[in-house]
Amino acid sequence: MYRRLRNLREDKDLNQQILADLLNVSQATYSRYESGTLDIPSVSLIRLAQFYGTSIDYLVGLTNDKRPYQ
Repeated sequence: MYRRLRNLREDKDLNQQILADLLNVSQATYSRYESGTLDIPSVSLIRLAQFYGTSIDYLVGLTNDKRPYQ
């Protein structure tokens, strides 16, 4: 899961601070999300899925289909 977060962020040429601001957390906290040392709250997963236009299932590795659910 955590590798996907990093890949999505890098694909959009964003830095961690931009995503941290979106989630109202510090850059250090977001870095821990990406490294897997801190679990991501469900509210943050929802925001990330909406931001990237994908599903939470994709973010957490339950599917390889990036398309969001209808």
